[in-house]
Amino acid sequence: MNVKEAISKRRAYRSLSPVEITPELLDDLANCANLSASCFNNQPWNYIFVYKPDILKKMHDALSSGNEWAYKASMIIVVLGKKDDDCVIKDRIYYRFDIGMATAHMILRATEIGLVAHPIAGYSQRKTREILDIPEDVDVIALVIIGKHNEIISSALSDKQIEAEKKRPKRRSIESFIFHNKYSEN
Repeated sequence: MNVKEAISKRRAYRSLSPVEITPELLDDLANCANLSASCFNNQPWNYIFVYKPDILKKMHDALSSGNEWAYKASMIIVVLGKKDDDCVIKDRIYYRFDIGMATAHMILRATEIGLVAHPIAGYSQRKTREILDIPEDVDVIALVIIGKHNEIISSALSDKQIEAEKKRPKRRSIESFIFHNKYSEN
C-alpha cells in the first residue's frame, strides 16, 4: 500500500474488534511518528500508549458520552505536548502542528497495516491526567483509539454514527478550501 492508498483507506470506524498489541507494533508506530518533520527538528511529541486492560478500563471513565464504542479499543494513544518544547516565533506557535503531523504518520501507518486509528476529542482532560499521572504543564491534545475494524456494527453507536460507519461522511469540495494565488471568501 502506498501513502495515497493509506490516506484513502483511513476511516474513523467505530465498530472495533481486538488486535494484539505487540512490542513490534508499538515500536513500529513510535518510529513512524519519530520520523516526522518538526520546527528546527525539536520533535515536541510525547505519547502514552495505553494497552494494559486494567488501565484501558480506567480510561473509559475519561471518555465523553457517545464514545462508548471506544470501550472495545485494544489501545488508546494519548497525544501530549508542551508549547515550550517547540518553536514559538512571534505569534506563531508550532507544537500542535508538529505533533499533529507526527500523529498523522502513526495513523497512516496503522491504516497501512490494517488497523483503525481513530482520533477523538471526546474525553475529559482532567480525568485523563488523573488516570495517567500527567502533569498540569503538559497538554493532553487528543486520544487515538486503536483496534481492528469489525464489519458487525457496534450496538454502542448512535444512528448518525451507524450512517458514518456504513458510508464515508461527505467531504468538502476541493473548491471550498483551496484558493489560488490569494485568499478569497466563498
